[in-house]
Amino acid sequence: MQGKTFTVTQPTRIHFGVDSINDLAAQVRGLGGTTVFLVVDPGVVAAGLLPRITAPLEAASVPYTVYDKIDPEPGLKLADNGVKLAKKAKCDCVVGVGGGSAMDVAKAVAILLTNGGKAVDYIGLGKIGKPGVPKIMVPTTAGTGAEVTFTAVFINEKTSSKAGMNGDPLYPDAAVLDPALTLSVPSHITAATGIDALTHALEAYVSTQAHPISDMYALEAIDLIAANLGKAYANGDNLEARSAMMMGSLLAGKALATAGVGLVHAMAYPLGGMHQIPHGLANAVLLPYVMAYNLIGAPERFATLAEMFGVDTSAMSLREAGEAVVEAVYRLNDDVGIPKTLADLQIPREDIPEMARIALTVSRPVANNPRKPTLEEVMSIYEEAMHGWE
Repeated sequence: MQGKTFTVTQPTRIHFGVDSINDLAAQVRGLGGTTVFLVVDPGVVAAGLLPRITAPLEAASVPYTVYDKIDPEPGLKLADNGVKLAKKAKCDCVVGVGGGSAMDVAKAVAILLTNGGKAVDYIGLGKIGKPGVPKIMVPTTAGTGAEVTFTAVFINEKTSSKAGMNGDPLYPDAAVLDPALTLSVPSHITAATGIDALTHALEAYVSTQAHPISDMYALEAIDLIAANLGKAYANGDNLEARSAMMMGSLLAGKALATAGVGLVHAMAYPLGGMHQIPHGLANAVLLPYVMAYNLIGAPERFATLAEMFGVDTSAMSLREAGEAVVEAVYRLNDDVGIPKTLADLQIPREDIPEMARIALTVSRPVANNPRKPTLEEVMSIYEEAMHGWE
């Protein structure tokens, strides 16, 4: 602990439990909201879940406007268009429902309603001057952790680059986590979002910014996800596994919010910006390859991770234990149907140099990484991920 300095901000009120969505109107009114701008993932509509969200509002006579024109990898214009609609409807509370994309748009709309300007004005760190209107997040996948983070990530349509708004005002005021809302999530989404959450926890644990509080969140998240992702993938009606995954995702979100993420995220950004690969899937495919690269940067921590995955490390060296957890993550990916290579995602090999260049511009995750990468090393990781695990 000597010499360790860190700051933890945790303002989000968390309401967790099966059927907790029934209390949505009370959450809105408790924050002083009277008219809701409801940012909804199209997948929520397709799954027939929207009535579960709107029924509590209607029962309490809380007016709302639905905004469901959300892309899997949202562009800045979605936030700008959303704030116009929210102003027209005189909304004073924003509720984001779905995966990370819907929640990121909801966060940005809440900020724009009070700060003005365009979404692009707030890309970066610490550019948000005023708090937003009250914002409540309702995740319907167990993966992004966006309900408890201070980031909203977008694609800049003019540059095709991916970047985030970052700052404490983006922390949601409340989060409603109802595991029953995840029962209808398709297995491939369960897999990608679940490995996304695992990536958050793993990267936070080996981050150069890790500390005892982030470790507490990260290790518990890893334990829950490693034990339950396969169950939730195999049987989507397993409410116990779904509940454990939602809690794991939440804790992983808290871990990343307090310790940051690393090179997996930096390398995933150009996959989304250049090739529209969903963020969770990009993270999932890259995760074991980046872990293998990072082993020498935090050998003791990777050995601990091996134990979290049930590996008997008593007769292993630190290196052997680290290699064992990389293998365990690769097997988990395989178990839940994650594509093995970037080639499986139809990523052109000739794009590797540009992707590597862009990845190294994602400065905060690169700085958090336990091993400091060169351009050539990032290109080499992409190459390995292109060809597959040996």
